[in-house]
Amino acid sequence: MTSKVDEALSYEQARDELIEVVRRLEAGGTSLEESLALWERGEELAKVCRRWLEGARARLDAALAEEEAAEDAG
Repeated sequence: MTSKVDEALSYEQARDELIEVVRRLEAGGTSLEESLALWERGEELAKVCRRWLEGARARLDAALAEEEAAEDAG
């Protein structure tokens, strides 16, 4: 479940933190518990990014549909 703090993250903030999480996981040297915590955090950040991208896609689709409707009516 995504927290209220995560929901307040901008796409860029979530993306940047996700990049850092992936970097730390790839670098290794963390305990199993730390690695699991990083993985879980990465999953939450990916969900935040996905929601932002889905919202942006919906806005683009709506704008394109509106433009198409205006052209058909004109």
